[in-house]
Amino acid sequence: MPLKRIIFVFFFAFFSAPVLGQKDSVNIDREMFKKDIKIEKAGIYNPLAPAKAAFYSAIFPGLGQIYNKKYWKTPIVWGAMGTSIYYYLNNNKEYKRYRTAYKLRRNNLIDEFTIDGNEIISLRTLERAQDQLRENRDLSLLTSIILYVLQIVEASVNSHLLQFNTDDNLSLKPTFINDPIKIDAPKVGLTIKYNF
Repeated sequence: MPLKRIIFVFFFAFFSAPVLGQKDSVNIDREMFKKDIKIEKAGIYNPLAPAKAAFYSAIFPGLGQIYNKKYWKTPIVWGAMGTSIYYYLNNNKEYKRYRTAYKLRRNNLIDEFTIDGNEIISLRTLERAQDQLRENRDLSLLTSIILYVLQIVEASVNSHLLQFNTDDNLSLKPTFINDPIKIDAPKVGLTIKYNF
């Protein structure tokens, strides 16, 4: 009989402890509950967001900046990429023009820089112009590639940084600390303000 009482008391205590340990969930303020959910959703780190931003920027330059909602950066990306591509196309066209004239001149044919039998530009100048235009064309292509990669990296890094807390409670301010013993010059220091 005492064993049955011990088992009964044990089961009663075991199953009643969780019931008594919980708060009443019926009387929860619904507005507070909604605010808590919004705060939790805002603080969730999305590890795929930087990858999406980089992917969109790789598909079309400036699209990653739009994904990050940094719309003002998109015209800058387009302008930089458009300018470098314009110079690449222009230098390539001029290079082909001077290259064709150089080949014609080497074969003793009339080119666009020969008027009435007079050579406006010498053969040596045509050769130097080709070299310079080829160098400019290659530099414009390299600039376009670098700008393309940089806008992808910028979109990815910006997406990473957008997920961090940048509240005013986190600040770093330079301050002057007056030393009452030495009046000569104030000491320079940094104050780190961090509030919970």
